[in-house]
Amino acid sequence: MTLKPAPSFAQLLQQRLSRRSALTAGGLAVAACSLPASAASGTAPSSRIAPTRKDDLVLADGYRPSLLVGWGDALFAGTASSGPAALRTGAILQPRSELLQARQFGTNCDAIAYFPGSGNSSRRGVLCVNHEYVQAELVFSGLPATSAARAAGRRQWILEHPQAVPWMQSAHGVSVLHVERRTRGWKVAVNGPLTRRITANTPCEISGPARGADMLRTSADPSGTRVLGTIANCAGGKTPWGTYLTAEENIDDYFGFARSWGSETEDFATLAAHARFPLPENSLYGWEHVDRRFDVRAEPREALRFGWIVEIDPQNPTAPPKKRTALGRFSHEGANTRVAKDGRVAAYMGDDDKFEYVYKFVSRDRFNPQDRAANLDLLDHGTLYVARFDADGSGEWLPLVYDPNGPLNDAAGFASQADVVIKVRSAADLLGATPMDRPEDIEPNPVTGRVYLACTKNGDRLGERQRDFYTNREVELGVDTANPRAQNDYGHIIELIENEDDSAATRFRWQVFLLAGDPRSPDSRFLSRYEDVLALPLQRGDTYYAGFSDRSNVSPIACPDNLGFDPSGRLWIVTDTDDDSIGNNGCYVVPTTGPDRGQLRQIASAPVGAEVCGCEFTPDGRTLFLSIQHPGEGGTVEAPVSHWPDGGGLPARSAVVAIERDDGEPL
Repeated sequence: MTLKPAPSFAQLLQQRLSRRSALTAGGLAVAACSLPASAASGTAPSSRIAPTRKDDLVLADGYRPSLLVGWGDALFAGTASSGPAALRTGAILQPRSELLQARQFGTNCDAIAYFPGSGNSSRRGVLCVNHEYVQAELVFSGLPATSAARAAGRRQWILEHPQAVPWMQSAHGVSVLHVERRTRGWKVAVNGPLTRRITANTPCEISGPARGADMLRTSADPSGTRVLGTIANCAGGKTPWGTYLTAEENIDDYFGFARSWGSETEDFATLAAHARFPLPENSLYGWEHVDRRFDVRAEPREALRFGWIVEIDPQNPTAPPKKRTALGRFSHEGANTRVAKDGRVAAYMGDDDKFEYVYKFVSRDRFNPQDRAANLDLLDHGTLYVARFDADGSGEWLPLVYDPNGPLNDAAGFASQADVVIKVRSAADLLGATPMDRPEDIEPNPVTGRVYLACTKNGDRLGERQRDFYTNREVELGVDTANPRAQNDYGHIIELIENEDDSAATRFRWQVFLLAGDPRSPDSRFLSRYEDVLALPLQRGDTYYAGFSDRSNVSPIACPDNLGFDPSGRLWIVTDTDDDSIGNNGCYVVPTTGPDRGQLRQIASAPVGAEVCGCEFTPDGRTLFLSIQHPGEGGTVEAPVSHWPDGGGLPARSAVVAIERDDGEPL
């Protein structure tokens, strides 16, 4: 079935401009008096840094870092740590090295969630940290010098070094850590009672509407209820009952021989399930050459068991992680929750690919703050929605529900709710959801309730409707008011207000909060009126900072990725760009209310090649945890371009840092 026809962009723009008054100060803009002064402007130092290209974690005046934990650090008693020198020795390729890695902090740390100890403690608690993937050139010595040569020789190298696969699988997943603040900064308490490592081989349960579905049954699991491991763990979130939600994102990087299988199979149902989340012939990591479950020819349905939100209970180290299929299967960037007015729980999610969608799940049952056990399966039952952003600044959450008499029925290729959640991208296509510019993290503000969506970038809005070669679907490639730049190399942030400030609402209002870019550039227009944002087409360098009008008093920013909020309600942004026009990636803070709304300041710059991830605060707002992912990207073990955090000419390694103010006050 083809996509729902869309009005022309000229029609949409006219509608939007005719109703723009709803998006000015009387509409989405928040009055300064609506919140306490601390929530409106915060009390942090006003210092900021300029973009840098230094191989260091550079902070604005008044802030100090401490290194909390990095790749290879031991998490359990009796386990040795592996320092960066081990990367050059080849020790990680020794037999059974995966057993050691499974007791150490993994690679490429990403999302962070802090769970306070007794009394809502901001001095000790449990930290959950994702390990998204492995970059072979940054951990294995002896690889070919160029990326093209590494890709061409991947199969041969893996066959010569099969031990690399179980080691990589142990380096993935999640670390659950005990942390405490001491006199000289934060430290990991080795061998804490809740310490845990979850890897690509940890037994997990499948729950929700797809549990036991034919599409999730394999030779190793004919029941379709259990799966080994979680992979591609990108962003995450927390639930009100104190569990961690980790997001499986780029799972298509892990499975190989899909084209060979697809050209010969007569299993058309499985082919259809893969159609909107396709797999390659050659995986990025080469696991299919060693582990048959990543060989699509041997296990064509194994990949369908990944791409989910996985719930982990940090208070129970023996509880299996659960893949919550009610939240849909796609390239999950995260899942961040808010309790609705009637006690139901909403989880907001982005699908991190070009021209993909924004989702929300609302639980069927209500959160019970007095009975934690009663909440542990709330995410198995409820309604999944996908967002449509209308040109007039309104929007609607469209229900992704199987209905024999509705659009998602047998005739459309959906025989059950299990089919809907497994093929959720196809279902969203059918409902006419709005394709976005790589929707990544989406977070509700804990003070105002407003929801913020990071669209990282998309340079492929070419102005005409055409069939996308990657997913074989028709997509609208032109700009629209929710994605206003054809060459959106810098990304943007959208602000949503749900009707009656209720997370269970099915309608909302929205506007662009930030058009990222470099306001210093003489080639960029610095827009301070929202009417100018609507005056399409916008150019690559156009910037907009929530109406803030002083170009000289804001920081350049590119590719917002993860978002977070401090207790006062200020928005914190970390970036993921490979565009060298700005500088290294960084961390930024911006008020969302009050007279300083839109005054974005950079407070941290990452080491060379690194992405900044995480962005998590303690309850008192005095500590900010950040993941520094893949420092040294672009180099190799033998020829590193970064030596952070260990220095001394050693290869770089990813790590988590804790940032505090010099005076000990909230950030």
